[in-house]
Parts: sequence; C-alpha cells; structure tokens
Amino acid sequence: MMINIIATVYGALCVIALLVYIPKIKQFFYMSKKPKYKIAKKQNKISLVIPARKESEVIVDLFDSILRQTYKNFDVNVIVDDVNDLTVKLAGEIGANVFVVENQKCKGDALDGYFKSLTPEKLDGYDAFVIIDADAVLSPDYVYELNNALEHDCQIFLSRKDIKNYLGMKKLRSLHCNCSVMTYPQLDDLANSYRTAKGIPMNMCGQGMMLRTSVIKELGGWPYRTLTEDYELRMDCFLKGFTSMYYPYAVIYTEEAVTHKDSYKRRLRWVTGFSQCDRKYKKQIKKAARERGKTTEGEFEYFYSLVPLIFFIAVTFLTSFTGIGLTVYYAVTGGEWLKSLLLLAIMPYGIMYTLEFIYGAMCMYAYRDVFEPLSAGEKIAALLYEPIFMFEYFPLFIQSRFCSLKGFEWQPTNHLTYCRGKAAERAASKTSKLKRARIKKSPRKTSDVEVREEPLEAK
Repeated sequence: MMINIIATVYGALCVIALLVYIPKIKQFFYMSKKPKYKIAKKQNKISLVIPARKESEVIVDLFDSILRQTYKNFDVNVIVDDVNDLTVKLAGEIGANVFVVENQKCKGDALDGYFKSLTPEKLDGYDAFVIIDADAVLSPDYVYELNNALEHDCQIFLSRKDIKNYLGMKKLRSLHCNCSVMTYPQLDDLANSYRTAKGIPMNMCGQGMMLRTSVIKELGGWPYRTLTEDYELRMDCFLKGFTSMYYPYAVIYTEEAVTHKDSYKRRLRWVTGFSQCDRKYKKQIKKAARERGKTTEGEFEYFYSLVPLIFFIAVTFLTSFTGIGLTVYYAVTGGEWLKSLLLLAIMPYGIMYTLEFIYGAMCMYAYRDVFEPLSAGEKIAALLYEPIFMFEYFPLFIQSRFCSLKGFEWQPTNHLTYCRGKAAERAASKTSKLKRARIKKSPRKTSDVEVREEPLEAK
C-alpha cells in the first residue's frame, strides 16, 4: 500500500512539473527556425580580437583559416602578455596587430586591456569586434557572413559552433567530447533560436561573439571578470538593454576537451562562473523589474525556467532515496522489497534517464550536420552516455559551492594538434560541401543560400 501511494504521488508531481515546463518545451520547436538571411549593403570594417596568451602551439590553425577568408575588410588583433611570446612572430607573418597586456589573470583582463588601448579614432574605425579563442578555426566565409549579420538591427551576434575535433582523425575525439558537443545545440538551436525570434537576451558564448562598436563604447572596455565573462554579459543585457541574436550562417570551429578529466574541470568552471554571475546580477535584475513594475519574458525565463526541472530532479531523488530505505526495511521484515526496489528506487532514475535520452536525441538531430563525421556506433554511444554525462552536473553543482576560485587560475591547456594547414583546409572543404548540398536542395531559392566563392575585396 505504501509503495503504491508513493509511486502515485511521484507520478502526479512529475505531471505537474511537465505542465509547468511546457513554456520551456515550446522553445525546442524553434530549432529549425533561422533569422532572415540578408546580403550586406556595405563592407563593414571588422576587428578579429584574439586573446592568445601562450597559445603559439595551436594558433597557427586559426591563422591558416584567417588567410582563407573570402572577405577582406578586417583586421586581426592578437593579445599576448609577453612581447617574447612566439605568438608575436607568428602573428607578424600574417600581418596581424599585436597588443601586449601584462599581468593578465583572465580573459577579461586581456580584452579590457585591448579595448582600452584603442584611441577614440581607432575605436571608431571599426564597425564591430569579434572575440575568437586562439584554438578556434574559421570557415572560409566566416567574416563575410558576420558582415551580412550586421544588416540585422542587433548589437550582439552569436556564431554557430562546429567542432574542430571532427576535422581530424578519430583519435582527436572521444565519448566525453561527443557528449560535450551537445552543449551547443542545447544553448543555441533548442534555446537561442527561440530567444532570437522573441527578442530575448541570448545565453552567451564568448567564442565567436561579435559586438558592435557602440556596445564597447557603452561598456567603456570589457568590465567582466567572472569565470564565465560571456554569461556575465548576458546578465548585463538585461540591465543595459543590449539586443542580441543567434546567427547560424557564420560558422566557427571550436575545440572540445577529449579526456573526462579536462571535460569535468571545464564544466566545473562553467557552473562556478554561472553561480558567480547569479550572485552578482540576480538581485539587480529583480530590482529593475520591480521598479519597472513588470517582468519581461526574458527575465521570467531567466528566473523561473529551471524551477520545474529542479523540482522534478528533487522529487526524483527524494522518491528514490525513500525507495532504497523501504527496500532495505522490507528485505529485513519480509515485505515487498523487490517491488519497492523496482518501482521506487530504480524507476524514477529510469524516467529521468529516458527524458534526458530524448533531449540528447533532439540535440543530435539539431546538430546532425556537425555529427556527420561520427560513425553510427559513436552516435549511439553518445546518446546512451549523454544522460550520465548530464547527471554529472549534480556533483558539479555541489562542488562549485565549495571550490576556491584559486583553483581556476590560468594554466596551459593541452590542445589538439594537426598537420599545418589541415584543419583550415578541412573546414573549407566541409563549408563547400554544405553549400553545394544547400543549393542542390533549393535550386530556385539562391537568394537564401547565396555563395560567394571569390574574395569580397575592400573598397
């Protein structure tokens, strides 16, 4: 009797959580909705800003892809912390500008030093700034598409992330890497696509983020110093009213951690950074909403979108723990211990695993072109392991409450290595393949899929 009552209550609570979560679920149906594709009427001057402290071993892949850009009206500005860094020599070989910002403790220090070093005239010389990590690779039309993005009336633009690991041999990826890749469709295709359509502040990712010069002027540099300075910018969008959009036509290849150790540390940094931002900004955003007398849709999503999910997780854990206790009790007293084990201790986790599996399948579908290099076995393994990968966020969240920020001080990272030029070459090959497929699929709608193979020279 007790087992049936607990199972019934758990089922009812799950239904309530699902009903409350429906506003969030409706975002998933925007995964295929893209913003209107526009061709730029002018050639904007764009600055590629690359924080590159001690990144000489990996930055050549990025430089190779920069040399392949079809759009030419841009500058490359590289930020180092030591004039003797080998990156300085490599940057000089492609004609990049180098800025030395000493005593950098985080990415925010590097960006702030760069922006504040620009004279008002130099700042006004650029229409937009694009923040790019040194371990990235650009598709050959990346800057061209960003120039097109500036036709939209927004201030901040987020690029689509493809995966650098998939440009090389199979040994450059792993099960943990493949699961980590699903983070991007979770943030963008299943969430930021909806936010773009509704004019809601994006969940920011600093890799491949473009900001109009007006934003940098209003910020007076780069004031963000948390572990997730890009997410911190999102909080400031609520307060300062910056508009943002997810622009999937501009593709940047980002590097994912291969080992579980590196992946875990990276995610711990994210979770800790998110907590920092919430503590710093949440009260300010609530205060602004109260003074306005109205909570916007974006603010409501920020405050409450995770509440039903947290509620579901909490009742699942509570039910499971209760089931374990009853199983032990019935095993000793001769009761229905097997029913308690299956119905209360195991079933709640099975439900949570199944829902996460479905969510992972949606992510893989949204990113099906990205996952194309994986074998069928790798895709199945990633789908099966993804729920466990996500369950790790529970201990990550607990650990983030107690970890010291000193543990996240900058230190060298193990990067992927390619034969010189291969990563950029494969990114260009994949871009051409996708464009040909797109044109073949929609031969009469070339305005939606315009391809510019020749360089777009600056006037």
